[in-house]
Amino acid sequence: MGTKVSLLCWLGYDLMVEKDLPVTFDTLLHIQQLRKKTLRSFCGQNAKITALPRNDQEASQVVSSIIVNNKLQLLYCKIPATGMEGLEQLLEMLEEKEDVTLQLPVSSHQQFGTQKMLSQYNLTSMEALLQSYTKVIFIREPFHRLISAYMHGMADGLSFKEFIQYILYRGSRNASPEWKPLVSLCRPCLIHYDYIIMFGFLGREVPHMMQRAGLLGNSQLPEFIDSKIFWTYGWLQEQMFSELSLAQKKQLCQFFRFDFAAFHFPNSLLWDHTCIAGST
Repeated sequence: MGTKVSLLCWLGYDLMVEKDLPVTFDTLLHIQQLRKKTLRSFCGQNAKITALPRNDQEASQVVSSIIVNNKLQLLYCKIPATGMEGLEQLLEMLEEKEDVTLQLPVSSHQQFGTQKMLSQYNLTSMEALLQSYTKVIFIREPFHRLISAYMHGMADGLSFKEFIQYILYRGSRNASPEWKPLVSLCRPCLIHYDYIIMFGFLGREVPHMMQRAGLLGNSQLPEFIDSKIFWTYGWLQEQMFSELSLAQKKQLCQFFRFDFAAFHFPNSLLWDHTCIAGST
């Protein structure tokens, strides 16, 4: 019953966004709760790393994709093609403002310096930052990430089918950040993210997140064009999906199986037409 209710809520949310209807604060909050519930369920069954290694070097490798913003007391996982450009533009603007205040400031005795990467800190500071700062992960449907990487010149003259075969040949261990599974890059079973923000809905979700974190104030938000790109990719994925063999599609299901289990991606052609169908 719970799964059906969650699915209906997702479908209703997608419909509101598609028709540009108002999305209430309660709706956004409920969507966050659903995403976290899905993630907790995944972590309960599949988590391999749930605590930082006790060695500084090993811990640094685990959190190598996490960016630190000390002034705004924010941590976020930096993944290409997930809408980070708009967020970072907003963060730069807020950093320049002197009147930015936070609802939950870090204790004054904790001095973390100016490092930009969490991996640059020692283990004690990593743990303090993870416990006290607001943590955000941006997610995007895996197949869309592959298309984005291909469209932005990562294929080096290959056809899309050849590009996919190259990715599958290299495997997840040797994957580029542009298409490496989010679970491997962002460690969502280790890092308890306060917000899970989905590409396609940034213009509605980022303001909500910034306001709840006490960061927005009267600042002017940059324009997020991801919703237009999202629907464009919905059409584009059908064209590129048809180029792949069934074997390649099934291999992609395996490649991104943890991302699909950890996060709900609405209207995923790969998940709906191959991953689920192949498991029944």
